Amino acid sequence: MEWAPPGLHLRFDHGDDHPVRLVHWATGPDAPSIAASTAIVDVSTAGEQRARHNQSLLLWGAGLRLRYTGHEVVGDELRIRQHEPESGLEVTSVFRAAGPGVQIRHTVRNGSENELMLLNVSSGLVSVPEGAHDLLWGESEWLAEGRWQQRPIAELLPNVNPEFHGRRNRGNFAVTSHGSFSSGEYLPTGVLAINDGPSIAWQVETSAGWHWEASQNEGMVTIGVYGPTDLYHQFARRLAPGDEFTTVPAGFCVADGGRDAAFAALTDYRRAIREMRPVDARLPLVYNDFMNTLMAGPSTEKELPLIEAAAEAGAEYFCIDAGWYGTGNWWTDSGDWHEVPGLFTGGLISLIEAIRAKGMRPGIWLEPEAVGEQAAAGRQLPEEAFFRRFGQRVSETGHFQLDFRHPAARAHLDEAVDRLVAEFGIEFFKLDYNVNSGVGTDVDTDGPGAGLLGHTRAFRDWLSDAQARHPEVLFESCSSGGMRMDYNLLSVAHLQSTSDQQDFRRYAAIAAAAPASVTPEQAGNWAYPAESMSIEETAFAMTAGVMGRLYLSGFLGGLSAERSALVREAVALHKDWRHRIAEAHPVWPLGLPGWDDDVIALQLDAGSESLLALWSRGEAAEITLPGLRGRTWEQVYPVALPEWKIRTAEGAPVVEVPAGPVARIFAVR
Repeated sequence: MEWAPPGLHLRFDHGDDHPVRLVHWATGPDAPSIAASTAIVDVSTAGEQRARHNQSLLLWGAGLRLRYTGHEVVGDELRIRQHEPESGLEVTSVFRAAGPGVQIRHTVRNGSENELMLLNVSSGLVSVPEGAHDLLWGESEWLAEGRWQQRPIAELLPNVNPEFHGRRNRGNFAVTSHGSFSSGEYLPTGVLAINDGPSIAWQVETSAGWHWEASQNEGMVTIGVYGPTDLYHQFARRLAPGDEFTTVPAGFCVADGGRDAAFAALTDYRRAIREMRPVDARLPLVYNDFMNTLMAGPSTEKELPLIEAAAEAGAEYFCIDAGWYGTGNWWTDSGDWHEVPGLFTGGLISLIEAIRAKGMRPGIWLEPEAVGEQAAAGRQLPEEAFFRRFGQRVSETGHFQLDFRHPAARAHLDEAVDRLVAEFGIEFFKLDYNVNSGVGTDVDTDGPGAGLLGHTRAFRDWLSDAQARHPEVLFESCSSGGMRMDYNLLSVAHLQSTSDQQDFRRYAAIAAAAPASVTPEQAGNWAYPAESMSIEETAFAMTAGVMGRLYLSGFLGGLSAERSALVREAVALHKDWRHRIAEAHPVWPLGLPGWDDDVIALQLDAGSESLLALWSRGEAAEITLPGLRGRTWEQVYPVALPEWKIRTAEGAPVVEVPAGPVARIFAVR
């Protein structure tokens, strides 16, 4: 059975004695395949015994007994049906073509007359022959997002000579999310890369629990991608006769080449699955008053100079961040989305009018899933509208978590968004999420992991519905920086704040790594110049913003004329390139950045021309960039500061990098 949409070629094997297996995956009929033979889905139910001693989630009885019953191609989807005769389980596996990648999901239906309890269902399984691959995974935490690691798979899954022991390998390398921060500890993305053959990249598309693993089995390395599981996330789903459950999607891309080719394919796949609107395509530049600026302490006196300076710098939207609502305590008042009485001279509408008078569009901050412990909403909404565990409301540092499965929770936010749009003409919402609410909720569910999954799916639906009602309004996904950087949300959000990191030196590593997790045009990299910065430090801070989606902040009105000129120059360069950035692919000429690397490089490759940023954070050094042989260079930011010296050695450019912190952006053609 073959399926060959443009740029893809997959082949499956099925028979009476085994489940449907994926045996070939390539970029075309004549291209090398990434895939060895593996079942396309694995299912575990309560009462089953595992078929293999192992740390992995592979090989459970129900999944092994599935047998092919039919398939069809509908539009861009291949749908494969299987049946498990003992339990009555029916599984429909959907492979959806999206750009150079495939989005995979499975629907499990209870076709029996008895109740079944699901514990784990894989979202995607792909096996490759053991070889000289490197495995890449991303570690993350608040203020230190996107710290990528790369190791040979043979080091992570060592050869233990299983033939000598007469046993199978048990090797397993896994990364797993914990709680409601989907990227709070690890990133839901991985790559298995090899330079002289096809590489594969994947992502888990959920804001709930997830798990991916690489395991050994009979000369193969199997990549298993999962949403919430019983073992790791307290997930369980009871299926009455006729009930169904659909897994979270898994995205896979195969690329002919190594690490950067795999990430390029994943970037185009992410673009293909986004639900774009005309307003998204404008890619406007937003100023936000939070980072290193008001820090949730707005007032008319403080905002008016920021509004004037943001407009002069070239901002197109101005976002009033937290602290405008309730009684003014931005944390404990979350959920009371009415302006603080008397905080703004002439009311909030006066600030909105000031923003519009400067030619910008107004934006505002919300934390839609949070209700502060002092907020009236915490007393007015029913208990069932909140996350609960063991009969008690879940509370994290003074925040309660709304459950968007409940209509009252959604209605509460619908009213707030619709009113703010109607009353103030809000055109941009920064949607934040600042606490990890834990494993989930046990209200109306068989396990708290399933409750969290239900909520995150309902929240995504709410966000899509809000955009349908307000097609000219932009919605940013911010989660205490980048703590929920996943394509459950990013497929429907306009922008992703990449960090809360306030040290511009540290931000360079975050900004340079961000395109591994999010498309460059969604990577909201903060640029917050300050009066205390030197001229070179100002250019260093602005460079992060240019190389993604420039997210402007800072007390711009207090900058000297020379520093202000650097800000305006960076804004102009970004505006000139932003639509090319939206088609570019990330390249890391020095490798993915290490957290403490002295020199960091990011190239946004738009085909015949690229933007290349180099940041120096240490001593002076010389760096060689063999991947840029034969290209011409032009320093395009900052044009008024000294040009870095570039020479050629054996055909490769060698850059003399000064001691840091300094940064430059080059146009490479």
